[in-house]
Amino acid sequence: MNQLQSMRVFVKVADLGSFVGAAGALDLSTAVVTRHVADLEARLGTRLLNRTTPRVVFR
Repeated sequence: MNQLQSMRVFVKVADLGSFVGAAGALDLSTAVVTRHVADLEARLGTRLLNRTTPRVVFR
């Protein structure tokens, strides 16, 4: 995946505090948003967000 796009997706998730909200704002599916964030975390070698239902918490 494109690292810059993954960073943009991460910022939107962080701004909105929600994968679903970010997906809607970016016109992407929730699965694609999740893959972008997971890819970015894998590239950086660390977990960036704690995923809880229904919100996202920064680590």
